[in-house]
Amino acid sequence: MVWLFGLVLLLVFAPTLWVRWVMQRYSAQLPDLPGTGGELAEHLIERFELQGIGAEVTDHGDHYDPQSRMVRLSESNWNGRSLTAVAVAAHEVGHAIQHSQNDARLNARTHLAPVVHIIGQLSVGILAVAPIIGMVTRHPVPLLWTAVIGLSGLLLRVLLHLVTLPTEWDASFAKALPILREGSYVSATQEKVVRRVLSAAALTYFAAALSDAFNLFRWAALLIRR
Repeated sequence: MVWLFGLVLLLVFAPTLWVRWVMQRYSAQLPDLPGTGGELAEHLIERFELQGIGAEVTDHGDHYDPQSRMVRLSESNWNGRSLTAVAVAAHEVGHAIQHSQNDARLNARTHLAPVVHIIGQLSVGILAVAPIIGMVTRHPVPLLWTAVIGLSGLLLRVLLHLVTLPTEWDASFAKALPILREGSYVSATQEKVVRRVLSAAALTYFAAALSDAFNLFRWAALLIRR
Protein backbone atom coordinates (compact mmCIF):
# COMPACT_ATOMS: atom_id res chain seq x y z
CA MET A 1 0.00 0.00 0.00
CA VAL A 2 2.93 2.33 0.66
CA TRP A 3 4.11 2.10 -2.94
CA LEU A 4 0.56 2.73 -4.19
CA PHE A 5 0.27 5.85 -2.03
CA GLY A 6 3.65 7.00 -3.32
CA LEU A 7 2.51 6.48 -6.91
CA VAL A 8 -0.64 8.53 -6.30
CA LEU A 9 1.42 11.33 -4.78
CA LEU A 10 3.74 11.27 -7.80
CA LEU A 11 0.84 11.47 -10.24
CA VAL A 12 -0.77 14.30 -8.29
CA PHE A 13 2.30 16.46 -7.81
CA ALA A 14 4.26 15.61 -10.99
CA PRO A 15 2.57 18.40 -13.02
CA THR A 16 3.46 20.95 -10.34
CA LEU A 17 7.07 19.77 -10.28
CA TRP A 18 7.20 19.82 -14.09
CA VAL A 19 5.89 23.40 -14.23
CA ARG A 20 8.52 24.55 -11.73
CA TRP A 21 11.27 22.63 -13.53
CA VAL A 22 10.42 24.15 -16.92
CA MET A 23 10.23 27.69 -15.53
CA GLN A 24 13.57 27.30 -13.77
CA ARG A 25 15.35 25.51 -16.61
CA TYR A 26 14.75 28.29 -19.13
CA SER A 27 15.35 31.20 -16.77
CA ALA A 28 18.99 31.61 -17.82
CA GLN A 29 19.83 35.16 -18.91
CA LEU A 30 20.19 35.65 -22.68
CA PRO A 31 21.86 38.98 -23.55
CA ASP A 32 20.72 38.66 -27.18
CA LEU A 33 17.04 39.01 -26.26
CA PRO A 34 15.75 42.51 -27.09
CA GLY A 35 14.46 43.21 -23.57
CA THR A 36 13.36 41.95 -20.16
CA GLY A 37 9.98 40.46 -19.32
CA GLY A 38 8.86 43.74 -17.78
CA GLU A 39 9.94 45.75 -20.81
CA LEU A 40 8.12 43.34 -23.12
CA ALA A 41 4.92 43.56 -21.04
CA GLU A 42 4.97 47.38 -21.15
CA HIS A 43 5.76 47.34 -24.87
CA LEU A 44 2.91 44.94 -25.69
CA ILE A 45 0.42 46.93 -23.62
CA GLU A 46 1.36 50.02 -25.62
CA ARG A 47 1.48 48.16 -28.95
CA PHE A 48 -2.02 46.71 -28.58
CA GLU A 49 -3.36 49.94 -27.08
CA LEU A 50 -4.69 48.26 -23.96
CA GLN A 51 -6.25 51.33 -22.39
CA GLY A 52 -6.18 51.56 -18.60
CA ILE A 53 -3.93 48.49 -18.23
CA GLY A 54 -0.53 48.74 -16.59
CA ALA A 55 2.35 46.49 -15.59
CA GLU A 56 4.36 46.19 -12.39
CA VAL A 57 6.59 43.90 -10.40
CA THR A 58 5.06 41.81 -7.58
CA ASP A 59 5.99 39.48 -4.74
CA HIS A 60 2.85 37.36 -5.23
CA GLY A 61 3.62 35.43 -8.39
CA ASP A 62 3.02 36.16 -12.06
CA HIS A 63 -0.62 36.98 -12.83
CA TYR A 64 -3.02 39.40 -14.44
CA ASP A 65 -5.38 41.16 -12.05
CA PRO A 66 -8.62 42.14 -13.84
CA GLN A 67 -9.82 44.17 -10.84
CA SER A 68 -6.90 46.59 -10.88
CA ARG A 69 -6.18 45.97 -14.59
CA MET A 70 -2.52 45.20 -13.90
CA VAL A 71 -0.10 42.71 -15.44
CA ARG A 72 2.06 41.62 -12.53
CA LEU A 73 5.35 39.76 -12.89
CA SER A 74 7.67 38.31 -10.27
CA GLU A 75 10.95 40.17 -9.88
CA SER A 76 12.90 37.43 -11.70
CA ASN A 77 10.62 37.66 -14.72
CA TRP A 78 10.22 41.43 -14.60
CA ASN A 79 13.98 42.02 -14.65
CA GLY A 80 14.91 38.76 -16.36
CA ARG A 81 16.12 38.63 -19.94
CA SER A 82 15.26 34.95 -20.39
CA LEU A 83 12.88 32.80 -22.42
CA THR A 84 10.88 32.11 -19.26
CA ALA A 85 10.55 35.84 -18.54
CA VAL A 86 9.53 36.67 -22.11
CA ALA A 87 7.02 33.82 -22.43
CA VAL A 88 5.42 34.47 -19.04
CA ALA A 89 5.15 38.20 -19.75
CA ALA A 90 3.45 37.49 -23.09
CA HIS A 91 1.12 34.99 -21.40
CA GLU A 92 -0.02 37.51 -18.77
CA VAL A 93 -0.47 40.21 -21.41
CA GLY A 94 -2.56 37.60 -23.24
CA HIS A 95 -4.97 37.73 -20.29
CA ALA A 96 -5.02 41.52 -20.52
CA ILE A 97 -5.94 41.20 -24.20
CA GLN A 98 -8.73 38.78 -23.24
CA HIS A 99 -9.97 41.37 -20.77
CA SER A 100 -9.94 44.13 -23.38
CA GLN A 101 -11.92 41.83 -25.69
CA ASN A 102 -14.47 41.17 -22.93
CA ASP A 103 -13.72 37.45 -23.04
CA ALA A 104 -16.64 35.61 -21.41
CA ARG A 105 -14.42 32.89 -19.93
CA LEU A 106 -12.11 35.38 -18.23
CA ASN A 107 -15.08 37.39 -16.98
CA ALA A 108 -16.64 34.26 -15.47
CA ARG A 109 -13.40 33.35 -13.71
CA THR A 110 -12.98 36.92 -12.44
CA HIS A 111 -16.41 36.88 -10.82
CA LEU A 112 -16.26 33.32 -9.51
CA ALA A 113 -12.70 33.15 -8.20
CA PRO A 114 -13.10 35.39 -5.09
CA VAL A 115 -16.32 33.62 -4.07
CA VAL A 116 -14.88 30.13 -4.59
CA HIS A 117 -11.71 31.10 -2.70
CA ILE A 118 -13.73 32.19 0.34
CA ILE A 119 -15.90 29.06 0.17
CA GLY A 120 -12.77 26.91 -0.10
CA GLN A 121 -11.25 28.53 2.99
CA LEU A 122 -14.47 28.08 4.93
CA SER A 123 -14.67 24.45 3.80
CA VAL A 124 -11.28 23.66 5.32
CA GLY A 125 -12.45 25.15 8.62
CA ILE A 126 -15.73 23.21 8.49
CA LEU A 127 -13.92 19.95 7.80
CA ALA A 128 -11.54 20.60 10.68
CA VAL A 129 -14.42 20.81 13.17
CA ALA A 130 -16.44 17.96 11.62
CA PRO A 131 -14.87 15.26 13.86
CA ILE A 132 -15.60 17.40 16.94
CA ILE A 133 -19.25 17.73 15.88
CA GLY A 134 -19.40 13.97 15.47
CA MET A 135 -18.01 13.37 18.97
CA VAL A 136 -20.30 15.95 20.61
CA THR A 137 -23.54 14.90 18.91
CA ARG A 138 -22.71 11.17 18.70
CA HIS A 139 -25.04 11.03 15.73
CA PRO A 140 -24.07 10.42 12.09
CA VAL A 141 -26.48 12.96 10.53
CA PRO A 142 -24.83 16.21 11.77
CA LEU A 143 -21.40 14.79 10.89
CA LEU A 144 -22.65 13.75 7.45
CA TRP A 145 -24.08 17.17 6.62
CA THR A 146 -21.00 18.95 7.93
CA ALA A 147 -18.81 16.72 5.77
CA VAL A 148 -20.99 17.25 2.68
CA ILE A 149 -20.87 21.04 3.07
CA GLY A 150 -17.12 21.04 3.65
CA LEU A 151 -16.29 18.70 0.77
CA SER A 152 -18.59 20.62 -1.59
CA GLY A 153 -16.50 23.75 -1.08
CA LEU A 154 -13.30 21.90 -1.98
CA LEU A 155 -15.01 20.37 -5.01
CA LEU A 156 -16.00 23.84 -6.23
CA ARG A 157 -12.36 24.91 -6.06
CA VAL A 158 -11.27 21.89 -8.12
CA LEU A 159 -13.95 22.64 -10.73
CA LEU A 160 -12.92 26.30 -10.94
CA HIS A 161 -9.33 25.28 -11.70
CA LEU A 162 -10.51 22.93 -14.45
CA VAL A 163 -12.88 25.52 -15.96
CA THR A 164 -9.95 27.96 -16.01
CA LEU A 165 -7.87 25.73 -18.32
CA PRO A 166 -9.36 26.93 -21.67
CA THR A 167 -8.73 30.54 -20.61
CA GLU A 168 -5.11 29.75 -19.78
CA TRP A 169 -4.58 27.78 -23.00
CA ASP A 170 -6.02 30.65 -25.05
CA ALA A 171 -3.70 33.15 -23.33
CA SER A 172 -0.69 30.98 -24.16
CA PHE A 173 -1.38 29.68 -27.65
CA ALA A 174 -3.99 31.98 -29.20
CA LYS A 175 -2.47 35.16 -27.80
CA ALA A 176 1.13 34.93 -26.53
CA LEU A 177 2.68 32.53 -29.06
CA PRO A 178 1.39 34.33 -32.21
CA ILE A 179 2.51 37.66 -30.71
CA LEU A 180 6.02 36.40 -29.99
CA ARG A 181 6.31 34.66 -33.36
CA GLU A 182 4.86 37.36 -35.61
CA GLY A 183 6.68 40.15 -33.78
CA SER A 184 10.01 38.29 -34.02
CA TYR A 185 10.52 38.72 -30.29
CA VAL A 186 12.08 35.24 -30.24
CA SER A 187 13.96 33.36 -32.94
CA ALA A 188 12.66 30.30 -34.75
CA THR A 189 15.10 28.12 -32.82
CA GLN A 190 13.83 29.50 -29.51
CA GLU A 191 10.17 28.92 -30.33
CA LYS A 192 10.23 25.28 -29.21
CA VAL A 193 11.40 26.31 -25.76
CA VAL A 194 8.86 29.14 -25.63
CA ARG A 195 6.09 26.65 -26.43
CA ARG A 196 7.22 24.55 -23.49
CA VAL A 197 7.19 27.52 -21.12
CA LEU A 198 3.77 28.60 -22.38
CA SER A 199 2.48 25.07 -21.82
CA ALA A 200 3.78 25.22 -18.24
CA ALA A 201 2.10 28.61 -17.73
CA ALA A 202 -1.21 27.26 -19.05
CA LEU A 203 -1.04 24.08 -16.96
CA THR A 204 -0.41 25.85 -13.66
CA TYR A 205 -4.12 25.67 -12.83
CA PHE A 206 -4.30 22.02 -13.86
CA ALA A 207 -1.55 21.26 -11.36
CA ALA A 208 -3.49 23.21 -8.72
CA ALA A 209 -6.65 21.24 -9.57
CA LEU A 210 -4.84 17.92 -9.00
CA SER A 211 -3.46 19.15 -5.68
CA ASP A 212 -6.92 20.26 -4.53
CA ALA A 213 -8.45 16.98 -5.75
CA PHE A 214 -5.92 15.05 -3.65
CA ASN A 215 -6.82 17.21 -0.66
CA LEU A 216 -10.52 16.55 -1.31
CA PHE A 217 -10.07 12.77 -1.36
CA ARG A 218 -7.80 12.90 1.70
CA TRP A 219 -10.48 14.69 3.73
CA ALA A 220 -13.16 12.34 2.40
CA ALA A 221 -11.11 9.29 3.42
CA LEU A 222 -10.52 10.67 6.92
CA LEU A 223 -14.22 11.39 7.45
CA ILE A 224 -15.31 8.01 6.09
CA ARG A 225 -13.06 6.28 8.64
CA ARG A 226 -14.95 8.05 11.40
